Amino acid sequence: MTLRMWQVDAFASKPFEGNPAAIVPLENWLDAGLMQRIANENNLAETAFLVRKSPGQYVLRWFTPESEVDLCGHATLATAWLVFEELDSELKSVSFETRSGTLTVERARDGRNTMSLPSDVVAPFEAPHDFANAVGIAFGVEAPSELHKGRYLLGVWDDAASVRAIKGPGDIAGLLRSVNQWGFIATAKGDGDLDFVSRFFAPDKGVPEDPVTGSAHCALTPFWAKRLGKKTLRARQVSPRGGDLVCTDAGQQTILAGPCALYMRAEIDV
Repeated sequence: MTLRMWQVDAFASKPFEGNPAAIVPLENWLDAGLMQRIANENNLAETAFLVRKSPGQYVLRWFTPESEVDLCGHATLATAWLVFEELDSELKSVSFETRSGTLTVERARDGRNTMSLPSDVVAPFEAPHDFANAVGIAFGVEAPSELHKGRYLLGVWDDAASVRAIKGPGDIAGLLRSVNQWGFIATAKGDGDLDFVSRFFAPDKGVPEDPVTGSAHCALTPFWAKRLGKKTLRARQVSPRGGDLVCTDAGQQTILAGPCALYMRAEIDV
């Protein structure tokens, strides 16, 4: 069986930036085990699979190299780019049925398509004794000054330089397992013209560090919008690849905008 596949860099104005996602359009669903093996072979943060239901409506699923996940923002934005540019160029918007409900992406004239995702409001996390210090040691920086919890754990540092200085995931996976979590957001108030910066780590999902994470910004946007008293914010995920986002707090929804860049068209034989 031969399948078409695209690789698209999301939140990127040109290739080699942002977060790459592989996208595989299907006529009908494959066995979940086969989709997982394809995602593992691609070895990207996410591989997206979609099946068309009707004009402008698709069912969308996301797989990391290790497992299927409930929400992936960058692969949704990349999939919408593919639909708009190469699968159904007449569309002005597209909706995806997913594990996290129906997600909608609106086409923009400037190429910065806008994506609506469910917001993730965090609450203060009552961490085990010395947990914050252990997080700092794992990352090779000082301890975060605050810890919060939503879909992921969120650590707040006092300055953007500390988040930029994180050396890598270290043993963050073990710490996350100890509190029954698998994803960690590191964030701080922004520098320059940025409202906030962030990084994201999910080693147990096969993603030691994610370049740009849409789902993390579903927590970061309402968090920083409330703290800074702003509805629309400029953000950068300061991973080694890096990526820029414009984020809008719309209450129960978080609106993310960003460009995408095509890297590869391919065929896979399975």
